[in-house]
Amino acid sequence: MATSRLTSKGQITIPKEVREKLGISPGEDLLFEERNEVFYIKKSPRKSPFNKWVGYLKDGKTKKSDSVIEELRGK
Repeated sequence: MATSRLTSKGQITIPKEVREKLGISPGEDLLFEERNEVFYIKKSPRKSPFNKWVGYLKDGKTKKSDSVIEELRGK
């Protein structure tokens, strides 16, 4: 069983063996899920790089796709 110590700032170091099993690296988000008074740590699902474009063409009735592409390309 791996152990870790909580710092005064509320931080912990996740042991290497746990990081490897979770497949996590620095900068990745973790989920903490509580079930029956037990907390589970999970790797957060990766966000799609396309999420930032959701709703971008919301006013699609006023713009044609060709004009939007020209705007994005800087023409």
